[in-house]
Amino acid sequence: MHLAGERLALDPAGALFWPAQQLLVLSDLHLEKGSHFAARGQLVPPYDTRETLARLAALLRRYSPAHLVFLGDSFHDAAGAARLHATDRATLLHLLAGRRVSWVLGNHDPLPPEALPGEAVEELSLGPLLFRHEGQPGARPGEVSGHFHPRAAMPTRCGPVERPCFLADARRLLMPAFGAYTGGLSITAPPVAALFPRGGRAFLLGKERLFSFAVGPMKHLAALSKTRPEPTSVP
Repeated sequence: MHLAGERLALDPAGALFWPAQQLLVLSDLHLEKGSHFAARGQLVPPYDTRETLARLAALLRRYSPAHLVFLGDSFHDAAGAARLHATDRATLLHLLAGRRVSWVLGNHDPLPPEALPGEAVEELSLGPLLFRHEGQPGARPGEVSGHFHPRAAMPTRCGPVERPCFLADARRLLMPAFGAYTGGLSITAPPVAALFPRGGRAFLLGKERLFSFAVGPMKHLAALSKTRPEPTSVP
């Protein structure tokens, strides 16, 4: 796709690659979400971080980026980096080594990750593109954001198929959540519709390809966002 005059590649794994900058972008990894819930007595399989890092490793082998941008909520809470298992920490350090790393701060991780390389920023401007955690209505063209974990349903002959997705128009791109333990919010939810009142195009994530379809105007849904408070966090 093209955004603000730049050619961008959308990967079915849920990542964005900007060839001209050798830059790979991922959003909402929510590392250590399992340990966060375990500490509160909600026991879930403790393998989410390892699975997410394995997915990241595959993308790094595919693209060999010079610059990695994480679009916020990289850890499920501010103390998540400190809870990394020694093996997972070693894996992550190995994956980050030799690359520029930008940690965009999110609502789940408002502080820089502890003892990990890279720069922590509220937002990152590179050329015509602006990378931030949560998209803003009326933002300048070229905004790339995450936060909402967008999902969409595509009609098929066997009934609708719902999957995580990218959502884009001529001005902005909304990224899917990359983490293994992340839920999703429908693109018709008022907070998402507020970013795309005129609609756009959804790119559903498949195993080896994306499935694209047009999304009609959502002005009527966007209006609801003014009367309903936005969630402070997304599952």
